Order: sequence, then structure tokens, then C-alpha cells
Amino acid sequence: MATYTRIKVAVEMQNTGIVPVFYNPDPGICFEVAKACYKGGLRLFELTNRGDYAHEIFGWLNKKIAKECPGMITGAGSVIDAPTAALYMQLGANFIVSPTLHEDIAFLCNKRKILYIPGCGSATEIARAEELGAEIIKIFPASQVGGPGFVKAVTGPRPWTSLMPSGGVEPTEKNLEEWFKAGVHCVGMGSKLITKEILQNRDFKLLEKKAGEAVQIVKKVRNS
Repeated sequence: MATYTRIKVAVEMQNTGIVPVFYNPDPGICFEVAKACYKGGLRLFELTNRGDYAHEIFGWLNKKIAKECPGMITGAGSVIDAPTAALYMQLGANFIVSPTLHEDIAFLCNKRKILYIPGCGSATEIARAEELGAEIIKIFPASQVGGPGFVKAVTGPRPWTSLMPSGGVEPTEKNLEEWFKAGVHCVGMGSKLITKEILQNRDFKLLEKKAGEAVQIVKKVRNS
């Protein structure tokens, strides 16, 4: 069962501003990545459902994070059907993320009061997702859908809409400033933050540094 309410998760996503997104078949590497992000100031971690036995990795990782990274909120990504969502929920997922909109997942998450973040690429999809109870909408793939300009265009007539772009978001001041000034709720960040070089060199200290810098950039942009 989830440790955190969907309201708490949504608020923490807004407060932190960044949700790291990652998957590796080695659970030890997943934990080192999560721990580095945690030490850098990030308080959320999305493990994507992208490999065989990914749910087993999540179950182990969730317990490990609860012990060693207190206050870090874990969730599952790349979930595309309700049975898979239910599996991760039983393993303690505090939020469920999809690359596309799935009504069966929305209904299930509403029953359990777990935050569901569906991926959408049009204003119509976003409107439907909100009708289904989605508090935060994932814009995916963010860069290809239209970038910060798309966020501005949607939130102009729909100022109540909370968007989380994912796919191509970079941990640089220029890129993060563009997204947050466009009005995003938070951003999802994968390989641009957790780079191939970091993983190849097992340089988790560098990841901690990059995560910390990204957190500070978000604070700076929001205060400017």
C-alpha cells in the first residue's frame, strides 16, 4: 500500500520540481541512482516498468529506500494497463505514470486514492484525463509535442491544469527556465540527468552534484 496520499505526492512534486526517471536491470544500480538523487535534494523517484521482473526490482528498491532515504516518495512509470498498476500498488507505489492515457488505470487509482499521471499530447487528451480525475498530466514526449510553447498554449485557457513535461528535459538553467516560466507543475528527467557516462563510470557523486544543481536552478527560476 502507498505510504503517501496523492495530495502529498502532488504537493511534493510541485515543491521539488523534478522527478528523476530511471530503470536498470541491476537493483543495486537503481538504488545508487536513487540515493544520489536523494542526497542531491530530490525527494521523488520513478522507476520505469521497462524490463523483465521490473516489479521485483521495484519491490526491493522501495523497501531499501524507505530505510535509507527517509521521506523519498517512490512510484512506477511506463505502466500501460490496470493489472500492472495494481501489481505496483501492492508493492507500495505512491504514484503511477503512463506514457499514454488509460482509463482503466485512472479508475483503479481513483479507487485507491493514488496519484495517476497519464501521458497526453493534445488539449483534448488533457481535458479527458482531468475528467477522469488526473491531478497532474504528463506531457510526453515533451520536446516533440511542442516544448514550453505547448505548455503556455494549454495553460492559457486552462490555468488550472498542472503539467509535467517528460522526454528531452535538460538539467540546465536555460532549459529549466523555459519550462518553469511556461508554467509547469514539475518536470520528469531521465537520461539527461542520469547520463550514460555516469552509469558507465559509476560516478554517483557526479549525479548527486548534478541533481543538487538542478534543484537550485529550479529554486532560482521560481524566485526570479
